Amino acid sequence: MPQSQDVETLTLLRRARDRMDREFAQPLDVESLARSVHMSGGHFSRQFRKAYGESPYQYLMTRRIERAMSLLRSSELSVTDVCFSVGFQSLGTFSTRFTELVGVAPSVYREQGAPFGPGMLPCIARQVTRPVRNQEARGQSGP
Repeated sequence: MPQSQDVETLTLLRRARDRMDREFAQPLDVESLARSVHMSGGHFSRQFRKAYGESPYQYLMTRRIERAMSLLRSSELSVTDVCFSVGFQSLGTFSTRFTELVGVAPSVYREQGAPFGPGMLPCIARQVTRPVRNQEARGQSGP
């Protein structure tokens, strides 16, 4: 069981996480996020991982990929346009991160479509399409 964190620290971390949720397409880095909540970069990263189970970078990448998945399913934007609209600066990095989290390349994901049918509740659709890191997927299926 993780050690408890004080309410003030958790409040600051939530503020930074909310900022990542709102500004995911903006250039964000750990140092600027840490400064915004009056912490050093290292302390912020440790406390964030302790509270949320992943680093700030991993959290931000997951948010960006979730938004990219939504755009690939619901828009006619090119993969390149989706890449830049969710905050990536490089198509190669976007494709690599997308493939790591989703299991297929962005173009394949668009061609295959979403793994749910019309009329599914949005909250269930989000859970079904949530990106899963490779190590999480391995943990669910065995060693």
